[in-house]
Amino acid sequence: MCGIAGIIGIGCRRETLAAMVRSQKHRGPDGEGSFFDPELGVALGHSRLSIIDLSAGGDQPMASADGRHVAVINGEIYNYLELRRELEGGYTFRTKSDTEVVVAAYQKWGPGCLDHLIGMFALIIWDTRNKTAFAARDRFGVKPLYYHLGADSTLYLASEIKALHAAGVPAIANEESWANYLSYGLSDHSNETFWKGILSLPPGGTVSYEQGSARFANWYDVAARIGDDDDSRPEDIVREEYFGLMKDSVRLRFRSDVPVGINLSGGLDSSSLLGLVHEVQGMDSDVKAFTFVTGDSEYDELPWVEKMLDKTRHPLIVSELQPGDVPSLAESVQRHADEPFGGLPTLAYARLFEMAREHGVTVLLDGNGMDEQWAGYDYYESSTNRPVSMVQGVSGSPVRPECLSPEFRALANPLRTAAAFSDRVRNLQYRDLRFTKIPRAMRFNDRVSMRSSTELREPFLDHRMVELAMRQPPERKIQNGIRKKMLREIAQTYLPRSVSQAPKRPLQTPQREWLRGPLREWAESRIEGAISGPQGSYLDKSLVRKEAAAFFGGSFDNSFFVWQWISMGLMKDL
Repeated sequence: MCGIAGIIGIGCRRETLAAMVRSQKHRGPDGEGSFFDPELGVALGHSRLSIIDLSAGGDQPMASADGRHVAVINGEIYNYLELRRELEGGYTFRTKSDTEVVVAAYQKWGPGCLDHLIGMFALIIWDTRNKTAFAARDRFGVKPLYYHLGADSTLYLASEIKALHAAGVPAIANEESWANYLSYGLSDHSNETFWKGILSLPPGGTVSYEQGSARFANWYDVAARIGDDDDSRPEDIVREEYFGLMKDSVRLRFRSDVPVGINLSGGLDSSSLLGLVHEVQGMDSDVKAFTFVTGDSEYDELPWVEKMLDKTRHPLIVSELQPGDVPSLAESVQRHADEPFGGLPTLAYARLFEMAREHGVTVLLDGNGMDEQWAGYDYYESSTNRPVSMVQGVSGSPVRPECLSPEFRALANPLRTAAAFSDRVRNLQYRDLRFTKIPRAMRFNDRVSMRSSTELREPFLDHRMVELAMRQPPERKIQNGIRKKMLREIAQTYLPRSVSQAPKRPLQTPQREWLRGPLREWAESRIEGAISGPQGSYLDKSLVRKEAAAFFGGSFDNSFFVWQWISMGLMKDL
């Protein structure tokens, strides 16, 4: 896990690259390196967080054995040992790193090497012979890659937006992105960011650069990969295959030369992760487990986590978020996020990663991805074709577009995704995986984990698992009001029935109560900062104050729109 940066084109400058690398130091505090060739017009930079092959042999940028290709990579290739054995006959390895395996794979298969990788990654590879660059992002966008194409056709690439600002890209708000966010709650659904001129390479996306020209393409899309046919095999065969993939995915993600821990909540997905750890490592596994609390019994899941860990050898480290932590923590997380983030749950997660680092754990596993694979959200059950809100668990609208100026509101466009499948459930799953929930969660998770120089791994976003689950017909996911049907059937083979059949409990914090109570003064000041800030023209000031006052007075079961305005206040100084 690292921070990468690249400049390809006539605008290549050593000092610009240095500024980009410096801005991402938190992503890789264990070392940094650069490759610079002004004649070829390329500069590559890397900040290293040492996870695999802790020696200097794992440093980047890394050149191939023949010197032709130079690469910088952020992420992990979990099947690198298997790929190394496959490639050894035609390549002489000098290190034990997964990075060199990617270089060797690229030399053998070119861009087709991506299909061989099981992992999370963003990479840039420079071909010194052909004077071409190739960059790519993993299938589900677990690792980020942002870019800016300059007026002189110079291509700038980086792991974080702030690195592109450090390269001289001006920090000008993208009004269309803000309008979509404030009107519909949308973000991360396209390659647009909240900053004008800075774009995100899509999940499964690539860019090739040659002779001043950048060509963008997609190398992976789950809908295109699996097609629309149902998996008609018997359910017991599918369950066995999926369970095998679950175990293999967790096994691969324990590959590390530094300590690995697990994040737990009280739900089925975390319980499944813990059970799989025992399947892979045995009941004597003693990896550290982490969970967060807020001191509110209505929300905290500590009793369920403690029950899960009862009679195991896992030490439990509890991270607590208190109201007094929020103001300074929110400012810190906002500086690292560069864009609006997900409220108090993201802050609680940020504190958890701080705690992990303090306890000597550099790599953490969590349970993201099962709800999207197995139709775990309540709206998957609905038989209507009404638009599904981007925010769940609220009875009314989560946003307040009527509080925007008419001119600004007119810039917004609702999300419209083509029907990739013939059934409603899979179309919603595809939307959540590709355009809404997973892209947003991956951005939040990447920034808060890297803020504390920790690596977060997502075993349930293994593409093999996702593809198999997506091939299953809706009745294997939802039946008689039971969501995640087949996953629950698999889980009950290795988990207590009380866990495998437990209803879904969304991960929540007392955001609404805190904003109305101990954080009210802070929240009001941030909202006023949004109104008076450079983006205040987006808002109808009187209506914002009116709706905010109604919220603080006890109206609405929803604090999402209030956090949006707080986000504007937090970002006004960036």
